[in-house]
Amino acid sequence: MSKLQAEHGADDKASTKRGGLDGFFRISERGSSVGQEVRGGIVTFLTMAYILVLNPIILTGGADMNGDTLDFAMVAAGTALVAGLLTIAMGLVANFPMGMAAGLGLNAFVTYSIANQMTWADAMGLVVIEGVVILVLVLTGFREAVFNAVPVSLKVAISVGIGLFITLVGLVDAGFVNPGGGTPLELGVGGSLAGWPVLVFCFGLALVIALYSLRVRGAILLSIAVTTVVAIVVEKLADIPPAFGADGTPNPTAWNLNVPAFPDKLVAWPDFGLLGEFSLLGSWENVGVVTVFLLVFTLLLTDFFDTMGTMTAVGAEAGLNDETGVPPHTRRILVVDSVAAIAGGAASVSSNTSYIESTSGVAEGARTGLSAVVTGVLFLLATFLSPVVAIVPSEAAVPALVLVGFLMMQQVRDIDWDDLEIAIPAFLTIVLMPFAYSISAGIGAGFLAYVLIKLVRGKVREIHGLMWVIAVMFVVYFAINPITSWLT
Repeated sequence: MSKLQAEHGADDKASTKRGGLDGFFRISERGSSVGQEVRGGIVTFLTMAYILVLNPIILTGGADMNGDTLDFAMVAAGTALVAGLLTIAMGLVANFPMGMAAGLGLNAFVTYSIANQMTWADAMGLVVIEGVVILVLVLTGFREAVFNAVPVSLKVAISVGIGLFITLVGLVDAGFVNPGGGTPLELGVGGSLAGWPVLVFCFGLALVIALYSLRVRGAILLSIAVTTVVAIVVEKLADIPPAFGADGTPNPTAWNLNVPAFPDKLVAWPDFGLLGEFSLLGSWENVGVVTVFLLVFTLLLTDFFDTMGTMTAVGAEAGLNDETGVPPHTRRILVVDSVAAIAGGAASVSSNTSYIESTSGVAEGARTGLSAVVTGVLFLLATFLSPVVAIVPSEAAVPALVLVGFLMMQQVRDIDWDDLEIAIPAFLTIVLMPFAYSISAGIGAGFLAYVLIKLVRGKVREIHGLMWVIAVMFVVYFAINPITSWLT
């Protein structure tokens, strides 16, 4: 454990035996290689690349109080730019194999719960304010202290829950499971698998499982590449109908996001016209101080605990966490994450945050920040090469998430299931992440259950002071709608 513990000093002794990339990123020290880091960075990018399409779809899907909408191409360009710069920063500053991009859920909240009450510039200004508040909490040590106050077993439960969460994300994105007619979810369409895209996903899943079982180097990246080629061939032969018909009727057997076909052009010039289009004070005049506070609080709490769970899971999968479940250079990770929130708002692409898809790159061998740099460079290239990114369908990329979900699920053995004070909170944390489709909801339920059980068992002194603070914050988080209605 001495090697891992040494990682926690912000200014630890650097490696003197090796220079260059190896010395800077401590590649050999962490049992990796440049090849592993490059492959891991590419895989992380491929499993995250959907955000280049999905973030513009979400942010342009709503209008502000004046009926104005954002420009799709500008949002796409800004999404790639901010993701690239902040992911590179994560690699260089924190030396951690984690990608950054616009946060799903956060962008929907900004679009449908904030922007409709004010202008887009005002809404993005609130995102900037939220990022500044989180940065202050990091620099004062509060955010890190909260993370350290969480019991180790709950940190393990967070990783396991996220594993189930990303597995469900992969299955839904592939169309393998869908909302059912009489059930919340069902297999395929009407209880049966239907359509060529889901068959492509099944092929990709079988391929990545086979390659991983045979311990083929680059198994995940190779499976994505081969499955993409298969998808292009399938699309060429089957000419699959679009996701929505001329009358707007959805086609559940279509490709989920990207249609796999060679583009007419490989390069497109990016338009960064949305950069700097934010206002810090306009929202205060439109909706009032109380509403602004509640909106910022909701953004902050979601961002605060999503990142806690993500960095724990990535560090655990990479074998970088210490015996208390804490990743190396935690404060640096949290500083970059906080700056990412500010940058996302300033670029009008919503708050940027850490991505659990980074675990796919870790599964490919990534252990250092070099893989994050590779991922970030690919995001920057994507500002020009968006047509190339569109070649890879989600059905070819998300089988990696299912495999990573399995790898993260293996940590469940480290939870003491005989201790009810840990077992019940851990169970709620694990199941509510996929069932509620929210990492924060799972963390909140687990924390509240932990405090409740300790309280009713008369073990108040064993509850860390910050856990009380967290519990109160999550009570407000879960009751935010009635509280907002009551105050406004």
